[in-house]
Amino acid sequence: MNKKMIFFDIDGTIVDEKTHVIPEGTIAAIKKARSNGHLVFINTGRTFFNVPDSIRQIGFDGYVCGCGTYIHINGQTLLEKSISHKRCVEIVEKLRECKLDALLEGQKDFFFDQREPVSEKTLELKSKFGKRGYDVSKSWDDSDIVFDKFVIWTRKESNLEAFKSHISNDFDYIDREDEEGEFGEIVLKGYSKATGIKFLQDYFNIPIEDCYALGDSLNDLPMLQYVPNSIAMGNSSKGLFDLVAFVTKDIMEDGIEYALKHYNII
Repeated sequence: MNKKMIFFDIDGTIVDEKTHVIPEGTIAAIKKARSNGHLVFINTGRTFFNVPDSIRQIGFDGYVCGCGTYIHINGQTLLEKSISHKRCVEIVEKLRECKLDALLEGQKDFFFDQREPVSEKTLELKSKFGKRGYDVSKSWDDSDIVFDKFVIWTRKESNLEAFKSHISNDFDYIDREDEEGEFGEIVLKGYSKATGIKFLQDYFNIPIEDCYALGDSLNDLPMLQYVPNSIAMGNSSKGLFDLVAFVTKDIMEDGIEYALKHYNII
C-alpha cells in the first residue's frame, strides 16, 4: 500500500464541540493509521500554541496551523507567516472604526480588545481560554502586537461591509455560519488549509491521489476541495455534504474510524 497523508481538522472533527471530548475510537484510529506507515497531520485554523496537549498526545507527524500560515514537523518549524506589525495596527484601528469584535491570534498569544465594553462573546472566550491556562491579558494596544490571523463577529452597530472592503486586497474572508450572527475568519491571501497540504506534498513527495482530508466546517472547504479523498464528518455544516467524496458518521459515532476503514487505511 502506498504511503498516505491524512489531514484532520480539530474542532468538530477530532474534538466534539459540545462535550469537548475526544472519542476513544478516534484516538485509536489515528494511532492505527500511523502504525500502518501513513503520515497523519493536524490541519487547523487554530494557531500552534492553541493546539492542546490532549491533541498532541495522540501522536501526529506534524501540524498545519493558522489556516496554512504555520507548519511544524518533528519539532521543526518549516513555515511561518505573520501579518506585519504595521498592518496589525491598521487592522485594529479599522476593527474599532467598524465596531467589530475580534480575537487576534498570534503564534504564542491571543489579543483581546481590553479598551471597549466587553461583549458576551469576548467574555466567553476569555473565560474558556483562561481556564486552559492561557494569558488573556494581551491587548490590541500592545506596542509590539503581531498576529497571524483573526476571527471577527458582528454587533448590531457593526459595519462589516466597510471592514471587508478594507481587507479585501490582502486577506480572504471565510464565512463561518454562526447562528448568533455574522462570524468570519480572516487569513492572509495565498495561505489556506489547502496550501498547507501542498507544502507537505512537496516536502514528503506524496502524490495528490494519496492525500486525504477530514473536516466539518466551511473553513475546511479549501482542503476538502483540494484533495480527491475529501471526507465530511456526519455532524458537518450541511453545505459540505455535496462537495466531498465521502460523508462519514458523526464524531461521537466514531466517524473518523469509520472513514479510515472505508478507505482501507486501517
